[in-house]
Amino acid sequence: MRITNQQVTGHTFLRQMYADEYFPDHVVDKGRAILLRLCGRIEAEQPSDLAALYVLTQAATEDFNRLEAEFEAAGSEIETVARELIAEDFWFIASAYGFTNADAEELIATRDW
Repeated sequence: MRITNQQVTGHTFLRQMYADEYFPDHVVDKGRAILLRLCGRIEAEQPSDLAALYVLTQAATEDFNRLEAEFEAAGSEIETVARELIAEDFWFIASAYGFTNADAEELIATRDW
């Protein structure tokens, strides 16, 4: 999956999580992959409205829900700081693809974290 959006290709997803030793890089890598897959799906499916975008972002949120167990197994968790950083990157993605009026909470409405 090749991402063509220049804003996305120039962005470092979950940068602050990588900078914090509390979050194991090998698990953060999986979170980064979820976000990149989301970008790929947006580019491939080209959602025409917010409802279609929310279907994609909420599916990616479900992937993060499943990733929580891996954080816990590695002695970490998706806690307050991580929640904010992940949510910010979902908002960044929505904005980068022209959905500047997306509701940040609706983007990740299916979250368990």
